[in-house]
Amino acid sequence: MDYSKTQAKEHAAEKWRGVCNVILPSFTADLKRLNEKAIRHDVRRNVEHGFWGALLVSECATSAEEYRRFMEIAVDEAKGRQRFLLHGTFDTADEIVAMAKIGEDVGVEGLLLGHPNSFYPTSEDQLYDYLAYVCQKTRLAVCLFAAGHWNFQRLHPSGYPPKVLARAADLENVVAVKYEVGRPGIAGDYEFWKMIKGKRVLFADPMEAHCPLTVELFGQQWMGTSNYEYWGGAVPEYFGLLRKGEYAKAMEIYWRINPARSARVAVQATFAGANFIHRYLWKYQAWLQGYNGGPMRQPVMKLTDAQMRSVREPLLRSGFKLAEETPEAFFAGRNPA
Repeated sequence: MDYSKTQAKEHAAEKWRGVCNVILPSFTADLKRLNEKAIRHDVRRNVEHGFWGALLVSECATSAEEYRRFMEIAVDEAKGRQRFLLHGTFDTADEIVAMAKIGEDVGVEGLLLGHPNSFYPTSEDQLYDYLAYVCQKTRLAVCLFAAGHWNFQRLHPSGYPPKVLARAADLENVVAVKYEVGRPGIAGDYEFWKMIKGKRVLFADPMEAHCPLTVELFGQQWMGTSNYEYWGGAVPEYFGLLRKGEYAKAMEIYWRINPARSARVAVQATFAGANFIHRYLWKYQAWLQGYNGGPMRQPVMKLTDAQMRSVREPLLRSGFKLAEETPEAFFAGRNPA
């Protein structure tokens, strides 16, 4: 860590600038161990594509020791060229805290704070107390994670009570809020941005299709986290242009990749309601842009030929040059071990 807990907000205001995608762990062919060579390959690919950094995904059936090693490999390979977020979605709050303490020693940049599956708050105070508990027990900069799949609609119709987020924004090491609730539309974005304006916390709508608006009107400087690597380096490129005020150039890229954007939205709609991200599909989408690919552990959604075709062909229509590779090559990975 190159900041103290008391410096977290100022540090993020200065250093959290750009696009944060995701990196999923890669495994050996027998799925018994992490594939270190493949993980290092993905970190280097991330650097090539111009990302600020990546969320190191924890929801891929890694053990606690494996996840620690995943972080160590990524940080070592990056050598300061990337910043990584720990994915705080473990089974209990104390497990999240324990992994955050490991992350402090390893040198990750921050914590994306999710919620255990069994966490069922019945009041806004209970939800706030959970956020405060974890934040108080780690020195890491924390990005709060407001998403619809946490099942908090009973507390607020947007999917996550904005007053809780605004209150938690005052915690010492809360530096950003990943706000992806309040759909359809983005009126919720505007409401929440007004609530936290002046609180020294970054507003981060992770939906890349919204950023031409959120950058210009809300001053969004950091976007994450999602599988933006599906578009190679296009999203960090046009996000950077927006940040520099080169709107017309940014929108040329925005519309060029729209066929792939539309396909991504369409395929995600096929498993809506599962409350479970299709990590195998994300792994395949990254592989199309040169990332490792490779086998994944259970539990994970099945990946079909039809789904693979549905996201590959629109990339070609979006102007990307893709290698002629078979699905078998994806399941083996670029760095088999």
